[in-house]
Amino acid sequence: MYTIFCVALKAKNKYGEVRQITGTDYVQEVNKAGDDTWVILHLYKDGIQLCNLINHHFTSLAKKFPATKFLKSVSTTTIPNYPDKNLPTIFIYYEGNMKAQIIGPNTFRTDLTADILEWTFKEIGAVKSFMEENPNKELRDCITSSIRSTEHGAGLRFYGE
Repeated sequence: MYTIFCVALKAKNKYGEVRQITGTDYVQEVNKAGDDTWVILHLYKDGIQLCNLINHHFTSLAKKFPATKFLKSVSTTTIPNYPDKNLPTIFIYYEGNMKAQIIGPNTFRTDLTADILEWTFKEIGAVKSFMEENPNKELRDCITSSIRSTEHGAGLRFYGE
């Protein structure tokens, strides 16, 4: 019984690192990620400080939540002509379907922490965090109210609506 549990746990916790992808990898890595798989994709561009900060936090979050697939991609290699004004951008998928979008620099605080990202991902359901309360009480007005979600309806809505 213990061996079966360990094998199942290992299969579920198979990621643990941030992988760099390109547009050609997108469908395979995101849309065909598999059943019961959360994918968090950061579109970024080198030289944008907030993108660098998010990439840094993704590294620690990927290790902490190995059951979630953390990916990053230079924005224009994934989406040609993607505007820099929309960076950083985070797309969150579950079983190949987009569940949330966090788009643009005004969505994120300049003092963004890994804890704030963890809480945001927990609220969406993408990570199984043990955090019990929001690490930043002002977060509701910043990130959470700007997340576009496909929950509770057919079209994209702002998270929490």
